[in-house]
Amino acid sequence: MLLEVCAYNIHSCLAANHAGASRIELCSDPDVGGTTPSYGLIQYALEHLSIPVFPMIRTRGGNFVYDHHDLAIMKKDILACRTLGCTGIATGIQLADGSIDKHNLARLVEWAYPMAVTCHKAFDRTPDAMQALEDVIETGCTRILTSGLKPTATEGTDTLAGLVRQAGSRIIIMPGGGVRSSNIGQLAAATKAAEYHSSGLISKSSDWLADQNEIELMVQTLKNP
Repeated sequence: MLLEVCAYNIHSCLAANHAGASRIELCSDPDVGGTTPSYGLIQYALEHLSIPVFPMIRTRGGNFVYDHHDLAIMKKDILACRTLGCTGIATGIQLADGSIDKHNLARLVEWAYPMAVTCHKAFDRTPDAMQALEDVIETGCTRILTSGLKPTATEGTDTLAGLVRQAGSRIIIMPGGGVRSSNIGQLAAATKAAEYHSSGLISKSSDWLADQNEIELMVQTLKNP
């Protein structure tokens, strides 16, 4: 089992790398749930980390319903990430009714190739988790970050376990949302997921800096469930 750390600055990236995390989801603007980071931050992270960096591709805060202007910007960001040498990105897109926008998400996957694509927590705004799972699989994404359509992964444990079973080997289900060292062992036992996602924050008053000891505890728990 592996741990992905959501990082909003280079210091959190370095802490996660040193603590044994397996991947970084790199974002800006934590107060709106994350947006696309600067190219400078992406490049610096790639130069100084030994683990993969998956930038968030999200033009703005708010909903995940995007028009042609948003999509044009997202395409440019995706191509830039590919040029910089990223091996993956995290993104998501919905229709006005909340369902997955299969057509446009598939276009994002196509633009990203050969980078892997994680469907981020836009998934949790869909009305039907099981249908959304099948929709995302159709688009070619390699994993889904989700809290089981609940505010936290702990609250969504039952749905997460169901998604893992339904997904089988077709796509990776990665529980995230309130994942900490205090609950990751229970989540792993209950969901049987192979990957987990956490910011590694002890508190949001810490300037969004990940805590290296907290990440180490989660990594060790996943190594010795």
